[in-house]
Amino acid sequence: MDLAQKVFSVQEINRYIKDIIESDWKLQDVWVRGEISNFTHHSRGHMYFTIKEKDAVLKAVMFAGSNRYLKFIPRNGTKVVLRGSLSVYEAGGQYQIIVREMQPDGIGSLYLAFEQLKQKLEEEGMFAPARKRQLPVYPKAIGVITSPTGAAVRDIITTIRRRYPISRIVLLPVLVQGEQAPKSIAEAIQLMNQAPFIDVIIVGRGGGSIEELWAFNEEIVARSIFSSQIPVISAVGHETDFTIADFVADVRAATPTAAAELAVPHILELRKRLIWLKDKLCKSLLHQYRRQLERWERTHKSLLHRHPKSQLDSVNQRLDELMERLQLAINRQAKDQRLRIGHVTQRLQFSNPNKQLAMYKERLVRVRSSLTKQTQHLVRLKKNKLLYTIAKLDGLSPLKIMGRGYSLIYKDGSLIKSVQQLDPADAIKVELIDGTLDCSIWAIEMRNSHESK
Repeated sequence: MDLAQKVFSVQEINRYIKDIIESDWKLQDVWVRGEISNFTHHSRGHMYFTIKEKDAVLKAVMFAGSNRYLKFIPRNGTKVVLRGSLSVYEAGGQYQIIVREMQPDGIGSLYLAFEQLKQKLEEEGMFAPARKRQLPVYPKAIGVITSPTGAAVRDIITTIRRRYPISRIVLLPVLVQGEQAPKSIAEAIQLMNQAPFIDVIIVGRGGGSIEELWAFNEEIVARSIFSSQIPVISAVGHETDFTIADFVADVRAATPTAAAELAVPHILELRKRLIWLKDKLCKSLLHQYRRQLERWERTHKSLLHRHPKSQLDSVNQRLDELMERLQLAINRQAKDQRLRIGHVTQRLQFSNPNKQLAMYKERLVRVRSSLTKQTQHLVRLKKNKLLYTIAKLDGLSPLKIMGRGYSLIYKDGSLIKSVQQLDPADAIKVELIDGTLDCSIWAIEMRNSHESK
């Protein structure tokens, strides 16, 4: 044996095979038909058995979490249809199916079709609670789509007549089982939608086997219910029976009788409510009557106290009071006017134009004299200040300074303030008080160092 060849353990082989099987998506959701043998129901709830068909066998296990929903008890020899996924039990080295669903054989193909259509329509949103409509409270006309000869139609009509006889029943007979039944039911729903007076539709039939109820599991019926503009009540079979039509309908009724009870109110309950409303209305009207009567009595008593003669006496008395107040007000106003006239007269006498003119003339003379004195004083001050400024400017005049022997030296138009600004042989201009000299520098002597350039 080649020492470089890898040697696998049994566990590694089993795990490798398990990975291969579980990675194949086709083997993770399979349906298997066979007969149960070697059935064991473990104390922990799990079921272990073998599915066999002629000379072939397949180990199977259905855990407690899945088998709790079974509607039958498996037995050895029972023919079943299983749904599950293939896996490998590593400890035993055997491949097996992990069962999720189990149905007795015979309805297995129908069950598969049911589940597949249910999943498809549910993914399309046809079962969504948000799209389901409320049933009308007081329907005027009820459309019934069912077999005209079955017990279901009698139960529906009897219940509606008993509970709400004022409602109109429109029966549209259809086939409820057989190959032509789905098309018959779908066309009836479409035809019922063309009647504008129908408020609600009941679609259903009495109980039966899954094959007999299968027309209500067809896609054409489901889509007709979904497309209906009128609310639909599904009433198929008994309480334990469920069909695709039940999931699509706006309301699912357990039985046809229950559908009729859901479709209409009970007239006795309505009568009781009407009696209660009538009693409540009578009490309210009586209460309003009593309130209005009390108000009328208060008004009547108030009018007695407001007799025209009594009112006239009161008005006369009020008129006398107002006349006295008016007279007092007139007297008071006349007195005030007289006082005001006296004040105005005094003010007019004081404001005589001749007196005012004489007073203003006297005031004008005083103002003119004061203004003249102030102007003369101000002129003297300004004149003295001007003479002082002229004298000061004259003393600071460059010509005055130059008259004392000083001069100004320029080089290229610039005033020379230091010998450091000049070099020998430079041309300069000397400004004197009476003229200008053009000169040339021969030598420069520094005042502090006594050195010549």
